[in-house]
Amino acid sequence: MKSGIQIKNEKKENALVVHLEGKLDAVSSPVLEDALCEDIQAGETKILLDFSHVDYLSSAGLRVLLSNTKKLKTNGGVLQIYGMLDDVLEIVKMAGFERVLNLHSSEEEALN
Repeated sequence: MKSGIQIKNEKKENALVVHLEGKLDAVSSPVLEDALCEDIQAGETKILLDFSHVDYLSSAGLRVLLSNTKKLKTNGGVLQIYGMLDDVLEIVKMAGFERVLNLHSSEEEALN
């Protein structure tokens, strides 16, 4: 079965920008989880997730965001998320995760 998420990495300044496109659901969440684990194991400490082309986020996707935020923080790093569409941001807010996740409106804001 094909994953509903496309992932493209780009190195920018002192961060790894991970561009996402598609749906982050129960099927695609393990794909993102594996990709982020590889990035963290490779020594990345500042990861930015570009959510500007993610049109759906399930509880499985929220779990990946939360667990990797904690994992990076434990290692002295940070996971920044930017560009969430209104519908996706609403899901994050309904779950109460806007206080836990590092959310930004733009890439520039997330880089600083």
